[in-house]
Amino acid sequence: MAGIKQFNEDQALERAMHVFWRRGYGATSMQELAQATGVLRGSLYHAYGDKQNIFLLAFARYREHYLGKVREHMRLADAEAALRAYFAYVIASMSEPVPQLDGTPSSHTRGCLTTKIATDETAMDEPVRNALRGMLDGLEQVLEERLSQADARDRLTLSPQAAARLLVAFTRGNVVMERIYHGQEHLQATVESMIQVLFKRC
Repeated sequence: MAGIKQFNEDQALERAMHVFWRRGYGATSMQELAQATGVLRGSLYHAYGDKQNIFLLAFARYREHYLGKVREHMRLADAEAALRAYFAYVIASMSEPVPQLDGTPSSHTRGCLTTKIATDETAMDEPVRNALRGMLDGLEQVLEERLSQADARDRLTLSPQAAARLLVAFTRGNVVMERIYHGQEHLQATVESMIQVLFKRC
């Protein structure tokens, strides 16, 4: 980053993240980022270089927050309860309305930032792909660590690694279902089915 930033970086990156979340990567312009952050476009270029770097920094903040929340839920003593709490958080998060440029909520749910960027062909430069891989690999690692604990491992129908990988893929599918059905009850019922498949019943 060049020079000394004369603005609140955390606030600017948070607002930039919401623009990418609403518009996607390719459709987001530097002018929109400037408008949303309240920072002149020239100052954004001077501080960050280009749009991709702004996205990578905003996404890194998002990843840290998201995985922190997942770790919180994985601390629950019961493995099934931990997964239910995690998916309740995921479903509630992607069902929220995404803020518009003026900060007011839009009529559309925001879905999943990772999946939205991953399905944007204009975002597939290697630095962006690496950031997305880092998010999914990090999520898989957190889930695998919890499922490797004795209370979960001994009841799983798959290995902890295979179960974690399946759950990560499952979250991507649930994102698509939310875009179609816009119903949390439908998604929660699917989560319950997945948990029933993953854990042996006495």
